[in-house]
Amino acid sequence: MQKVFDLSGLMCPIPVLKTKKILADILSGENVEIITTDPASKNDLQEFCKKTGNSIIEQRLELNKIITIIKRR
Repeated sequence: MQKVFDLSGLMCPIPVLKTKKILADILSGENVEIITTDPASKNDLQEFCKKTGNSIIEQRLELNKIITIIKRR
């Protein structure tokens, strides 16, 4: 079962910092769903994943929320 973390209302860099902590607490290969509302978080999470070796499985906009599914490296 995929874990979901709603970080709506938080402004960058807080969503990236919280995502880093979330990923540190799960096993390699597991997926998490991160929900954000800050438009900058879309690109910030992409850059974070590139730098850390994690993978974005999916990123979509849903009712003004950015849904990002990340697979831990």
